[in-house]
Amino acid sequence: MKVRIRRFDGEKEWWQEYEVSVKPRDTVLDVLNYIRENLDHTLAYRHSCQMGSCGSCGVVINGKPALACQTRVNDLKSDVLRVEPLYNYRVIRDLVVDLTDFVNKHRSVKPWMIRKNPQELEEAPMEFKVTPQQNLTFIQFDYCIMCGVCLAACPTVALDPLFLGPQALAQAYRYIADPRDEGFEERLDVLDDSHGVWRCHFAGACSYVCPKGVDPAKAIQLLKKEILKFRLLHKKKVSTKPAEMVQKPPPPNAPKPPPFDFKFEEVKEHG
Repeated sequence: MKVRIRRFDGEKEWWQEYEVSVKPRDTVLDVLNYIRENLDHTLAYRHSCQMGSCGSCGVVINGKPALACQTRVNDLKSDVLRVEPLYNYRVIRDLVVDLTDFVNKHRSVKPWMIRKNPQELEEAPMEFKVTPQQNLTFIQFDYCIMCGVCLAACPTVALDPLFLGPQALAQAYRYIADPRDEGFEERLDVLDDSHGVWRCHFAGACSYVCPKGVDPAKAIQLLKKEILKFRLLHKKKVSTKPAEMVQKPPPPNAPKPPPFDFKFEEVKEHG
């Protein structure tokens, strides 16, 4: 198979071709590993888990942003494999892109649990009860692995570098929809902005390429709905009951766990 890779060394950009013998179940990541180990040690790309969990091997494969470890070469139905760095990111080298702006936008929506009383998170005397029905309102958006593939597919990100992007907005909705969270108004300024939720024109490309089925496009539309409800009707939160704090005492006569000993056992050398 002919493999064409878009290369970049910090100054110039070029396409480089390789001839690779592909096995039936090889993924694009297998091909990249083979090239670096056997044909060209200078090829730079990211990878880690090789099982679609870490999100570090996102690249553009034959024009479509995807995870290299999840894409089988045979499924492409092509004699040519074309690999490029993710679109809409600054390229550092070869297939490695700069994720600084991506992470900053993610952080800007405060993707963590917010309570009016912070002590409830640090020293909660009881647990927050979430029903299975409430869990269904946000669990889909909790599967994001921050691979950044959705931003590479988004036409709005390509036109507006200040747009928060589908990943950050979907994560904002994930926490706003959580009945345990009380940070809706705290996130409102950054979301209800010309570069926030209203900049999305619902192309749906982000959901099409998402490797985990998160559906960021859906989350953004639901987020718009919540903001409109708040601005026009002064209604806060999604239509779910706030999480209750429920005290669960330990069962009677439950044995206490033994104290943990941090001492390491001495390893004896064998002669």
